[in-house]
Amino acid sequence: MASASTEKISDKALRRAEKYGRKRMAAMRGENVPLTIAGWIRFILRTLAIIALLIVFVPLHYLYRTLAYGSPFPMLFLRYTARVVGARVTIVGTPLRRDVFFIANHLSWIDILATAGASGTAFVAKQELSEVPVIGWLCSLNRTVFVKREYRLGVAEQINALKEALQDNWSVTVFPEGTVTDGQSLLPFKSSMLSVLEPPPPGVLVQPVMLDYGENAEEIGWVGEESGLHNAMRIMARKGTFRLVIHYLEPFSPEDYRGRKAIAAKAREEIEAALVASLGRPLRDFEHTVEAIRYTAPDKNFPIE
Repeated sequence: MASASTEKISDKALRRAEKYGRKRMAAMRGENVPLTIAGWIRFILRTLAIIALLIVFVPLHYLYRTLAYGSPFPMLFLRYTARVVGARVTIVGTPLRRDVFFIANHLSWIDILATAGASGTAFVAKQELSEVPVIGWLCSLNRTVFVKREYRLGVAEQINALKEALQDNWSVTVFPEGTVTDGQSLLPFKSSMLSVLEPPPPGVLVQPVMLDYGENAEEIGWVGEESGLHNAMRIMARKGTFRLVIHYLEPFSPEDYRGRKAIAAKAREEIEAALVASLGRPLRDFEHTVEAIRYTAPDKNFPIE
């Protein structure tokens, strides 16, 4: 009897997993996947929690700015917002606090909330993120530089914005893949945004950063044709929490490398090695057509409604 009961439970879990996988694939294709009642409740509660954080931290931020420069409240706000949306962040290594250019892999808009909350860094992020309600404004609080991949005439303007951030002794983070992936892959690094490092500003170091969402990476990843708003709603309606480990790798001096392409290659090499070590297997090619959810066996911890 116990064996038959276990088999029924396993079959049920597998069916639910397959159903969830189909929903995830539909979202990746850009289809609207309605939230369940429980999902709507979680989404609303998390939204209200973010509003409560806004009510507390935004006035404190602007009050602080009337007295001094370099408010700590955007960093604290983004840190707690990452926690509200479900991220349980662990930091491995030590992030440099100033005069540093972070180069990271990229999976989700949550990357910005979590890494800003960990180090207070400013960002370069794709323009589409600025159009996501609330999230875009939250990122702008931390001086995110939004870029349009197709807007080549604005590259010089974007580089100037990065130079200003570095001159203020801020840290700056770039995602040189130019898009988001699924945590199982790593695209070639585009070096155009590293032009600010030609020549390197005096005293500035480069620190590679590897973001690891573990077994939830393919679910969390904002890939395919899914809209930013749909992704935000899907993640915030998700049951439970998820792990995010931010690995701050060994920093290096950009002066030791000949130009932005060599700097990008060095950073990618370090991030790839850390990601492969975390996965325990080689990286796979990234294609939007591959199945984003690959369940191999029923698991009671599946994040399914």
